[in-house]
Amino acid sequence: MLSYEVIPSAQVALNLDAATYEQRAALTQAVLDDLAPRVLAAAGLAAEAVRTELTPGGYLLKTNASLQARGAMTENQAIRAAAALGYVFRQWSVLVSRLDDEQGDTGYVVMAFPDGALTPDLAQDFFESAAAVDEGLGGGYTAFGDEMIFFNVRDGDHQPYSGLDDMAFAAKLGQTAGRFEAAPVTVAAAGYAAALFVGNDWEAAPGGEDYAAGLDDAGLVAALDGLRAEHTALVERMAGEFGWR
Repeated sequence: MLSYEVIPSAQVALNLDAATYEQRAALTQAVLDDLAPRVLAAAGLAAEAVRTELTPGGYLLKTNASLQARGAMTENQAIRAAAALGYVFRQWSVLVSRLDDEQGDTGYVVMAFPDGALTPDLAQDFFESAAAVDEGLGGGYTAFGDEMIFFNVRDGDHQPYSGLDDMAFAAKLGQTAGRFEAAPVTVAAAGYAAALFVGNDWEAAPGGEDYAAGLDDAGLVAALDGLRAEHTALVERMAGEFGWR
């Protein structure tokens, strides 16, 4: 699975202080309708092989519109696609994950809500409730359908960013579910996943050089430059409409 956002994290000057989820979702949907499939195709993934959904996604206690892409892809294909997406959409990182991987060493927990219940507001409510149980649960989540997925992601030294071991991470999410009153929620699954961030330091590598180095394909990078220019134009047009300047 590829988890990412499409509002630039660098280089495009935006004032997002008053940006609503609906505005962010409108821009994200516009990208999903056109640019995102073309970026994946450029990276070697056929559109029919990947299913992408616009869902809430959380990072540091804030819920934003995000894209979650699932499909038949090898680890190398996923990393290549992540680098292409991060390069075009100017993201600090893209999360690559695969649940129930035999080689996985990242704990994860899936929280399930009733059919049709998971809205951005409800997801944010649960996110904040989890962080109230333990601040280590406020790092981030991804969502698919009516499920929120929490990964106990590791840093470069293989230590969980949450400060919790995997058993405690899962147990505290279970405690959150038991106390949550806004909607019924259960622990639907837990286990180990393969998960890693593919990223670029836009301060040290303002041209996306970290992503480009991973792609190691001058022709592909040139094609992605064209898609990035289209994305910039789209963002600037919609930012003007939304008053993000």
